[in-house]
Amino acid sequence: MNTVDAKRVLETALICSHQPIQIRELRMLFSDALGADTIRTLLEELQLDWAQRGVELVQVATGWRFQSRLEMREFLGRLNPEKPPKYSRAVMETLAIIAYRQPVTRGDMEDVRGVTVNSLVIKQLEDRGWVEVIGHRETVGRPALFATTRQFLDDLGLASLDELPVFDSAQAQANAFARLGEDDPSLQLDMALESSEAAEVTTPVTGDTLADDAPSIFELSSPRDPVPTGDAPNEH
Repeated sequence: MNTVDAKRVLETALICSHQPIQIRELRMLFSDALGADTIRTLLEELQLDWAQRGVELVQVATGWRFQSRLEMREFLGRLNPEKPPKYSRAVMETLAIIAYRQPVTRGDMEDVRGVTVNSLVIKQLEDRGWVEVIGHRETVGRPALFATTRQFLDDLGLASLDELPVFDSAQAQANAFARLGEDDPSLQLDMALESSEAAEVTTPVTGDTLADDAPSIFELSSPRDPVPTGDAPNEH
């Protein structure tokens, strides 16, 4: 099979799939006659082929998929004018803590936010498929350790946690995720985090914000940092 035909097969499979497809699965289309490196090269060529169109081919945590470009979503939204439910700032700030500090316990989240984390906040994130319990910390009470999921990365349009943007402060990171919740709960990352504007969002109502004296956990830990002592490594 020549390159043109192989790309057509890949393109068709990806367009018709409702879920991202991993390279090892795409190889099955060719009875494993094409290696993983060849498949990846063809996918990168397809990305270029679609570069000037309203749809783009991207790699996310669970594989490759076609999705609409950001600038097209304003028009697509007119086909489905009903707005999805928005998430509160408290929910999005909690998500930011988990994303940048994971794995974390509920107590860790409360230390950072400076307020009690309502159990309904965690439940909303779990129900959405963005966070899950991956283990328990070996300390008094063995509290649950929370981490983000592959679905979270897929919804962000990211392939790994390493692609999360880096901010200078805990408040800026929390503000960025809070802005995502205000703008579009589907969490397409480039919508709110592509510029430093996210770090300039004004402080919201007291009680839904990080405490002024909260530890600078975001500044000390990122997805690239070692896991703190006592925490199990995150396999996500």
